[in-house]
Amino acid sequence: MGLISDALNRVQPSATVSITQSARELARQGKDIIALSAGEPDFDTPENVCKAAIAAIERGETRYTNIEGIAELKEAVAAKFRRDNGLDVRAEDCFVSSGGKQVIFNALMATLNPGDQVVVPVPYWVSYPEIVRLAGAEPVFAQASQQTGFKLTPAALEAAITPSTKWLILNTPSNPSGAAYTAEELRGLADVLLRHEHVHILTDDIYEVLVYDGRRFATIAEVEPRLIGRTVTMNGVSKSHAMTGWRIGYCTGPKEILRAMQKLQGQSTTNPSSISQWAAVEALNGPQDFLRAWRAVFQTRRDRVVERLNQCAGLECLLPEGAFYAFPSCAGLIGRTSAGGRALETDEDVVMALLEENGVALVHGTAFGLPGQFRLSYAASDAMLAAALDRIEAFCAGVR
Repeated sequence: MGLISDALNRVQPSATVSITQSARELARQGKDIIALSAGEPDFDTPENVCKAAIAAIERGETRYTNIEGIAELKEAVAAKFRRDNGLDVRAEDCFVSSGGKQVIFNALMATLNPGDQVVVPVPYWVSYPEIVRLAGAEPVFAQASQQTGFKLTPAALEAAITPSTKWLILNTPSNPSGAAYTAEELRGLADVLLRHEHVHILTDDIYEVLVYDGRRFATIAEVEPRLIGRTVTMNGVSKSHAMTGWRIGYCTGPKEILRAMQKLQGQSTTNPSSISQWAAVEALNGPQDFLRAWRAVFQTRRDRVVERLNQCAGLECLLPEGAFYAFPSCAGLIGRTSAGGRALETDEDVVMALLEENGVALVHGTAFGLPGQFRLSYAASDAMLAAALDRIEAFCAGVR
């Protein structure tokens, strides 16, 4: 009898974490590494948010709170959903966890059984299928590609749904591709879901504020209110307010699911950090005007990064519509040999050769379910991005 549980053995380690740790280890060894593998804003948490956290400490807000979050934060979350997403929800319809990932984990672990299926569009964030597998259920992959703008089509969704389907996971804007669904595109998916009343929807909107070129963000429960009763809409302050380390995610959804999530969280982490919750109250209720400037910086970086990537031999990159990732095809490099003599048989070979030979850390597309690509995060300074792109261009030029 093995020591490690069968459930955990079904799960693969996070590729993004693994590559980021490899980059850190090489840097500790004295190698010059530019890490563009992690998804984290490079801006500082807004000053008013930090001051709210300090004030909370000084008031002694350092005790346990309600499992699902303090009343003030749930009110702020509900106000945010009403203000930004047109969702008519109240505080009792909202839930707070230690990061957006815990919201997803709670919702899936609290509802999935062996034999259940979850539709996961490809490319996907690395944790979606692994959480499904940990819960004993089966991820069913609905394929998207560069040809569909990395977006799930209604036909692909229809083909993936079976009588065993319990959830669809939808991420917009997308990690890793940056694809952002328009309201019209979500309307097409909603029409499919209306025909399959047994399917619930978990929409991951964590990159909501990062939509470019004047586009308007849309979420599926807003587009089709008839889906509200079976939709969990997840968000958080990590990307919107550069609060990745504060660990606050939140959601709204059906009360039955929220009660189940509370039961699970009560036996795991219990409440999120009390100090972080008070900071998140200020993040959601306070000024949001800084986001316009942040968005402009990210859009400028996106444009420069994509232009440079498309100038590299063997790479081809679509223009992302949101988030802060580029997801180019490296198919033109596969089957060749790097300047350092490494055979580039897979996309993982490409990113490992780039790391070891040219000191740039990226994440291979296979980790996101789509071989032949890699993900680059442009949440980094202009100087760092320019240096990284010089190295990527040099690497590509040396492939033979």
